[in-house]
Amino acid sequence: MKYRITRHDGIEDDITSQEFEHYDDAYDLLEEIYGDICCSDADYEDRPYYEIIDLQE
Repeated sequence: MKYRITRHDGIEDDITSQEFEHYDDAYDLLEEIYGDICCSDADYEDRPYYEIIDLQE
């Protein structure tokens, strides 16, 4: 099964153009992007919301 990261606003970017063989690989990329944000001081309106989806073959 393959995975892709999508944005909720539907915009394509460097992150959404990638496919991943494993869910964990996609998760690790998002962790690199959002890992430095603390929930209490994050301004999520400045960053897009990403979701990992599986691609049905």
